[in-house]
Amino acid sequence: MTEAARELALAAPPPELARVPLVDNQRSPGWISDQVSALVEGRTPRWWWAAFVPSVLALLLLGAMVAYQVTTGVGVWGNNHPVMWGWDIINFVWWIGIGHAGTLISAILLLLRQRWRTAINRAAEAMTIFGVVCAAIYPALHVGRVWYDWWLLPIPTANGVWPQFRSPLIWDVFAVGTYFTVSVLFWYVGLIPDLAVLRDRARTKLRQILYGLFALGWTGSNRHWSHYEKAYLILAGLSTALVVSVHSIVSLDFAVSQLPGWHTTIFPPYFVAGAVFSGLGMVLTLVIPLRKLCRLEDVITRRHVDLLCKVTLATGWILIYAQGTEWLLAWPGGNPEERFALVNRATGPFAWAYWLMVLCNVVVLQAFWFRQVRQNLWLVWVVAILVNVGMWCERFGIIVTSLHREFLPANWGFYAPSWVDAGTYVGTFGLFFTCFLLFIRFLPMIAMSEVKGLTVQADPDQRLRDAGAADLRSAVSQLKSVGGGAGAGAVGYGMIAEFARPADALRAAERVQAAGFTRWDVYTPFPVRGMDRAMGLKNSSVGWPAFGGGVLGYAAGMLLIWFLNAVDYPILVGGKPMFSPFAAFPPAFELAILSAAFGVLLGMLWRNRLPRLHHPLLKSRRFRKGATHDKCYLAIECGDPRYSEPEVRRLLASAGSQDLELVEE
Repeated sequence: MTEAARELALAAPPPELARVPLVDNQRSPGWISDQVSALVEGRTPRWWWAAFVPSVLALLLLGAMVAYQVTTGVGVWGNNHPVMWGWDIINFVWWIGIGHAGTLISAILLLLRQRWRTAINRAAEAMTIFGVVCAAIYPALHVGRVWYDWWLLPIPTANGVWPQFRSPLIWDVFAVGTYFTVSVLFWYVGLIPDLAVLRDRARTKLRQILYGLFALGWTGSNRHWSHYEKAYLILAGLSTALVVSVHSIVSLDFAVSQLPGWHTTIFPPYFVAGAVFSGLGMVLTLVIPLRKLCRLEDVITRRHVDLLCKVTLATGWILIYAQGTEWLLAWPGGNPEERFALVNRATGPFAWAYWLMVLCNVVVLQAFWFRQVRQNLWLVWVVAILVNVGMWCERFGIIVTSLHREFLPANWGFYAPSWVDAGTYVGTFGLFFTCFLLFIRFLPMIAMSEVKGLTVQADPDQRLRDAGAADLRSAVSQLKSVGGGAGAGAVGYGMIAEFARPADALRAAERVQAAGFTRWDVYTPFPVRGMDRAMGLKNSSVGWPAFGGGVLGYAAGMLLIWFLNAVDYPILVGGKPMFSPFAAFPPAFELAILSAAFGVLLGMLWRNRLPRLHHPLLKSRRFRKGATHDKCYLAIECGDPRYSEPEVRRLLASAGSQDLELVEE
């Protein structure tokens, strides 16, 4: 047995520890591009129209309900004394929660190095954005006079009135706005490599221009991948902080009040867990039918569904623990009103909402303990829908049952939603599904570049099998003599070599690096593990713009709040100090995250010299069709001091490439 074969045998896991592959049937990177792009490039299927037409009709209903509410007044809703918050805030919190699973799957699982997220993260990220859009409608309308919403922003007004940052309602504006903006940035950054795939596959000039414009000149260069992956990881960390902060701030709208049923310290983690739980239910609701309709069973496998069920079960038990803690804090405590609020929630006129929540989120959820249920996609889909039904009832119970019976029995009342409430709620589903269907029709719903990295062909450790008994160190010593300073007289941009597998490109990169070339790069359809080391690249520095942006954003936020509320518009609110760093921290924190996100994005673009309208390598038809699809390329520029065409050809041929091409400038 050769040394390479022995090393490979030691690295292989025992058969009993081998896992089910994340891409079934050993699909190739090229197949993934073809299959994922089929819905974008092909004719619109009938099922898409069957879903899109009702969604647009529901969207028109939303427009009619919003127009009627704005022109008539907020009294058309069922809100009334003492239930001043009803379906509007219930649905606001519910839709915000729907969006949290996208960030969990994309950001938190990325930080935890969970590779199974790659098949579902793109759809979950889109779900986040559209869920936040639906949620933002409700507080904008709830203020009553929609045309005054711009007063919530810290911008000069004619009356010299500034927002009061001591109110959690103002914190919501910054939290939701930052969450939406950073989610869009995170989603777009993940789309850039796949937009380049659609650009190179475009069959019409218009598609090529549009996809090329948003792809920013991406070519799949490993130097680009190096900065891109670091930026993507930092954005994931920033988004993870937002997952915790956004719904924690939303919960403080309730927790800082003195109302029994709301005034509890368990609400921030309780709301965060509930938001992620409901979002995971929506992900399962969307992914299960889409994998069948889009013929993506080999990409969104049963293992993905199984793992999603397990994560849903885990977050569900966190929610159950929080609900139990709420009872344990109130029952033995000395506050009879708090006990009454919880008992009324379970036995009062709205007890149906409480027990329906218990049925859906506690009883039915336990089915996910059983593998037979997790493998039955119909059962999983039904349970996922019930999860969201239960979470809507949970928000209804917290808001309505805590309001309809307050301290004085004389003020007790009953709540019933109006037809405008119901129409607005149905309309938000139209907005959500219209946006989501347009997304899967014109953009890839699967992160192609990330899924390609999970295929068997993408494993760079195949180089151990290919190397055989050859001694790489001996080859390296021979390659140091390549070149001869002929770069100045060379004509064209450079020489490119095509490789069918990442392992071959990785081995070629090691040889070119050993030969002393400085102006060269490797182009792959996905980041190849170990390529940075093979090329001798240093760690990316895009983290520094993120750090600088975060510090500046936090300092600017604190200074802004101090000036607005303590200097320019000082007003006494409930005996609170004019400026408190504790009250100013939530919006300042959101501004820090927002500035850091823009910093890392601009830093990544600057380090990668993007956007770039055109790259000389795109003149090569072979490179344009293969670099973002399923082939790997190594390009040595003619301007390299060691460039000599005969020697470069000999070097690249010895590295295993039989397809060489000189690209013109």
